[in-house]
Parts: sequence; structure tokens; C-alpha cells
Amino acid sequence: MDYVVVIEKAGDGSFSAYVPDLPGCVSSGDSVEEVRGLIEEAVAMHIDSLRQHGESVPVPAATVHIIHAA
Repeated sequence: MDYVVVIEKAGDGSFSAYVPDLPGCVSSGDSVEEVRGLIEEAVAMHIDSLRQHGESVPVPAATVHIIHAA
């Protein structure tokens, strides 16, 4: 399954990431590369936890559309 991940830059220069289809699945890091790796781990752990607790794993539903503005 492919989930959309949103990465945002914080005011202090760090980065945060979240997965819209997996509420509570978040991570943060000092660089984009770091937060990408950490959110991948967080997604895997989040899904494993859902399965271990007998909960359903949400089907990815979020999509991305980028608008180029002048």
C-alpha cells in the first residue's frame, strides 16, 4: 500500500511528517532525509500495532495534487 506523507518545515529549521490516512502516525527530524526515514519506520510500526491489536489497517485514500502558482 502506498500512503501519502506530508513533510513540513518548522520555524526552527527542523522537519515534521505525518500520514493523513494513519491518524497519529507522525515523526520529526533535523533534515528532510532524516524525517523521510523516520516516517517510513513509523508507518511500519503503526501498521504492525494496528494488526497486533486486531484493528483494521486503513486503505490509503489521500491523494496529492500540486498546483504551480506564479
